[in-house]
Amino acid sequence: MRKKRVLLLSEGFGSGHTQAAYALAVGLKQLCPNISARVIELGNFLNPVIGPLIISAYRKTVSSQPKMVGLMYRSNYKKPTNRLAQLALHRVLYTQTTQVIAQLKPDLIVCTHPVPNTVVSRLKRLGLDIPLYTLITDYDAHGSWVNQEVNHYLVASPEVKHRLIEKGVKPERVEVTGIPVHPNFWNTYSKEEVQSQYKLKDIPTVLIMGGGWGILYEDNALSYMTKWRETTQLIFCVGSNEKMKEKMLADPLFQHPNIHIIGFTHEVHKLMDVADLLITKPGGMTCTEGMNKGLPMLFYEPIPGQEEENCEYFIQSGFGEMLNSNDTVDKWFQLIHDREAASEFRKELLSKRNLQYDAMRCPKAVLQFMQ
Repeated sequence: MRKKRVLLLSEGFGSGHTQAAYALAVGLKQLCPNISARVIELGNFLNPVIGPLIISAYRKTVSSQPKMVGLMYRSNYKKPTNRLAQLALHRVLYTQTTQVIAQLKPDLIVCTHPVPNTVVSRLKRLGLDIPLYTLITDYDAHGSWVNQEVNHYLVASPEVKHRLIEKGVKPERVEVTGIPVHPNFWNTYSKEEVQSQYKLKDIPTVLIMGGGWGILYEDNALSYMTKWRETTQLIFCVGSNEKMKEKMLADPLFQHPNIHIIGFTHEVHKLMDVADLLITKPGGMTCTEGMNKGLPMLFYEPIPGQEEENCEYFIQSGFGEMLNSNDTVDKWFQLIHDREAASEFRKELLSKRNLQYDAMRCPKAVLQFMQ
């Protein structure tokens, strides 16, 4: 008897979409070893030369002109991708999608990015007979996610479900599953072992992350945090931003035994287990990982659009606050130095997490659909 096959399609516009796809794939395999799950960043896979160039251009635009990105997001917020744009996408970049699907023979396709979701929806309209499930990887529902051919939507929160319904999606086609996180985030790791691995002290610790691309804006808050370096451990995780890493390593402000600057790592789950506070760009994936760990969060420089919505969701849910002044830094750093108060707050956040989030719910839902 052949294994059931799930094809997960993403794109590399930010790391969260693909991380969610891998998290779902690994979760499916852990829950049901008799499943084959394949993750593909479709544009890069079909166009290994052009695809990375497009992503690089998008990345530069996000870095240099975030307001324009927000304007584009809002201007098309209510509208699905029109038929002409769908046709253009398919003919210019995705002409071989049909062959890929035919070769892999999936029983189910899950899309974690609007572009492959649009491409596969068009193929279903032309006769492709494979169920299509769409996993929305932010705490918002942009119109580009919406296609009549989607069999089922998997969403982060009841608010996202409501926004899809407002856009004409039938309620029975939407299930609130939460965004899946990698099983590494399901477990708690020994604090002592992680501290030993990274040569960390057992003192109040702040993890500062710049998003999947390691984009850290040069604002006063980063420098201001170093004021606390004698009593607070600061772990700066700058991702793939090597220039920022080199710049920070050369800056005397960051040259201190309690300051650690880390590039790209696959062990964020471990770093979260030694952290008392997470300061981050509000990407849907990172915020969900932080919530799963019960970490209080401060959010900075959200990209206009979906990151603003992510930020609003977690602030309203009580998991964090916008980092908008040095006073905010002082307030939260003082909190984590009060061990009793910090411990009580973490218990409160874990209780909230248990009420609204279960890391296994999304892979369990997909397995149920396949039965």
